[in-house]
Amino acid sequence: MVNQLENLVESIKSKVRALKSKKPKKSYIKMDKSSSVKVEIRSRKARKLIDKTLKVADRPGKRTVT
Repeated sequence: MVNQLENLVESIKSKVRALKSKKPKKSYIKMDKSSSVKVEIRSRKARKLIDKTLKVADRPGKRTVT
C-alpha cells in the first residue's frame, strides 16, 4: 500500500514538473489591420497635418511647415 502511494506521489510530481517546464503558449493571434482601421489611421494623420498647417497659416510671419 505504501509503495502504491509513493508511486502516485512521484507520478504527480513528474506531471507537475512537466507542466512547469513547458513554454507558455501565446494567448492571442496577431491579426492584420482591417481596412476600416487603416482608413481611421489615415484620417487621424490627415487631421493632424491639417491642424498643423492651420496653425502655421494663422501666423503670417513664419511660412514653414515642419
